[in-house]
Amino acid sequence: VRIDDDVLAGIHACVDLAPLHNPANLAGIEAAMRLLPALPQVAVFDTAFHRTIPEKAYRYGIPDVLYREHGIRKYGFHGTSHRYASHEAAKLLKKPIEHTRIVSCHLGNGSSITAVQGGQSIDTTMGLTPLAGVIMGTRPGDLDPFIPLFMIKEMKMSVQEVDEALNKRSGFEGICNHHDVREIEELARAGDEDCQLALDMFAYRAARFIGGTVMALSGCDAIVFTGGIGQNDPYMRARILKYASHMGVKIDPERNSRNERIVTSDDSEVPVFVIPANEELVIARDTAAIIGKRARKTAVA
Repeated sequence: VRIDDDVLAGIHACVDLAPLHNPANLAGIEAAMRLLPALPQVAVFDTAFHRTIPEKAYRYGIPDVLYREHGIRKYGFHGTSHRYASHEAAKLLKKPIEHTRIVSCHLGNGSSITAVQGGQSIDTTMGLTPLAGVIMGTRPGDLDPFIPLFMIKEMKMSVQEVDEALNKRSGFEGICNHHDVREIEELARAGDEDCQLALDMFAYRAARFIGGTVMALSGCDAIVFTGGIGQNDPYMRARILKYASHMGVKIDPERNSRNERIVTSDDSEVPVFVIPANEELVIARDTAAIIGKRARKTAVA
């Protein structure tokens, strides 16, 4: 969507839901507005790809008023990445994307796993905010909803302190005091048990979410890894995919170690693709489409 005052106000209104992202993005938008006031700007939202998720998947089991009046539901994130990865996977499968079932795994400092059916998102692991789903660099992923209440009621933490703990001091950081997986793997090899546990927890939970995603799709034609960890870390991919042997997934160690585009053997029943993220390209294409559409309307008028 082209950015105007209403869009800007909407992004401001969602700062509390994405405190690691929206403030920085707003700073860039507003700086560009000051320096280049005549230049049109377009916002491409990470949530847009997930607008096709059905109600049975995006609703929470909470009082109806919280959804109807406050919009509390699953929105999902990493949409630009999942959209790009699933389209590239369809090309590798040599099938029209409308006829594909793809498990898209964006794994990095922020991680999410999405079920893409026929080119559309039908479910994803992140929720109302980017805190949900897989364990991440500084975010916990899924947890018992009573935990924040326990922190407030029993530990006497303020809402701000809970927010800080869940957004900036959890996940890998909370488990082993590091959030860069490269450092964590190096320390684990040197014998650090907390780092080893963090890796075990991440791989196990990612595998569990992949399994649930396959069920949501009633099977899958391909599993895709993208994002900083997904596309660059053969060790973690192998750890996660050892849980998928029952699906006939067979990792080729050499291909995987080289981060090749296809990291499974030729006789693997389900191929696994490594597709470098290119969210910038998706954003550029959407921006060109929005600006071009407006220019055509102006020309016709």
